[in-house]
Amino acid sequence: MLTDFYEFTMANGMFVNGMKDKTVYFDMFFRQVPDDGGFAIMAGVEQLVEYLKSLEFYEEDIAYLSKKGVFDEQFLEYLRNFKFECDVWAIPEGTPIFPGEPIVVVKGPAAQAQFVETMLLLTINHQSLIATKANRIVRAAEGRPVMEFGSRRAQGYNAAIYGARAAYIGGCVGTACSIVDEKYSIPAMGTMAHSWVQMFDSEYEAFKTYAQVYPDNCTLLVDTYNVLASGIPNAIKVFNEVLLPLGKRPQGIRIDSGDITYLSKRARKMLDDAGFEDCSIVASNSLDEYIIRDTVIQGAAIDSFGVGERLITSKSEPVFGGVYKIVATENDNGDIIPKIKISENVSKITTPCFKQVYRLHSRENNKAIADVVTLHDEVIDDSRDYEIFDPQYTWKRKVVYDFYARPLLEKIFDKGECVYKSRNVHDIRKYCAEQINTLWDEVLRFENPHNYYVDLSQKLWDIKNDLLKKYSVK
Repeated sequence: MLTDFYEFTMANGMFVNGMKDKTVYFDMFFRQVPDDGGFAIMAGVEQLVEYLKSLEFYEEDIAYLSKKGVFDEQFLEYLRNFKFECDVWAIPEGTPIFPGEPIVVVKGPAAQAQFVETMLLLTINHQSLIATKANRIVRAAEGRPVMEFGSRRAQGYNAAIYGARAAYIGGCVGTACSIVDEKYSIPAMGTMAHSWVQMFDSEYEAFKTYAQVYPDNCTLLVDTYNVLASGIPNAIKVFNEVLLPLGKRPQGIRIDSGDITYLSKRARKMLDDAGFEDCSIVASNSLDEYIIRDTVIQGAAIDSFGVGERLITSKSEPVFGGVYKIVATENDNGDIIPKIKISENVSKITTPCFKQVYRLHSRENNKAIADVVTLHDEVIDDSRDYEIFDPQYTWKRKVVYDFYARPLLEKIFDKGECVYKSRNVHDIRKYCAEQINTLWDEVLRFENPHNYYVDLSQKLWDIKNDLLKKYSVK
């Protein structure tokens, strides 16, 4: 029932007019990478699979729809006995994805393929957005661990849970959210808040008590009062008085406010002078990729970062604009009939047909050269040179050689039966890092990244061009 109401009105209209079982094809794709980046990251497939596997209507749902007074009784009976019967393909989670290419394809009875639009978009849009933002932040940290600290700022319960999952896929090392550790075995991390320090008569007493309780994992929050005048001195005192006599070493200190670059440098010197060169410095407090990048450039003595609201909400651009459009239907003979949506805004013109996406990689260095969107039954012969061209500026052409072609869309449902092979989130995270390493540095830039090629095969371009001519206003 988490769907737009017009999905019901259209499904009812299809049912009444004998169209509910007409075979149609839908693509999900997006038009622009968030933050004007060079690529996005596919995420949320696991949750899409869970949704499609459990798609059914309860009696209270039927009763609600009946009360609306606009639906045919036989249509409501159809929903009562609903069984998902579509074929679904998706690009695997963790794969870099680019504008204009299908990332999910649904083929099946019209009423069903249309109906799943809302949840499909909701699921893939959200997690792809957060995975993409997380990866930008992780890359800005240049190898320093990044922890996801955003639960309390997330826009809802599921956004906190699935956002943390997506952030881990994007490269974060752990989360502040306990249920995410319980559910996905993503390491839960965290030590103390300012309230812990304030509950004691002194900062020293708060630190001492914490160190006594957690001698093996002692990280102290040092900015409740004054980082340099009291926080670091009290931490050093506790390290010497509590941890060293037990044969323990401190885990770290955390700075959550102020000029973290300046404070981290001063804190590093104070810790080193006291013999705690191995004590790490963690920084948090409204961080994003740009702030982190600046601290790194300025030589901040920060070993890891905790990033909250600007990650979990993707504050700089909080919408991943994935859309779901019909691209073909079948006639009574089973012939595929391409469909196109035309707009004066060129970016909103859809690409028709039942399609596949190939990624072309250099055999020499495994780097991704371009993506080519083809008809579903086309095979790119990577034993010979292959010409690619810009779909809008067709005179821009390039011959690709010494490459291999990898199909990206994988089938996850076959006539409603799940054929998806579930992967744990740790394997997805590893795969994501490997795939990002296949992108050129120019694509990874934060500002003015190289425009990665997403081209159409000649056959697909010809069909699209013919449809544009057919429907052009004379």
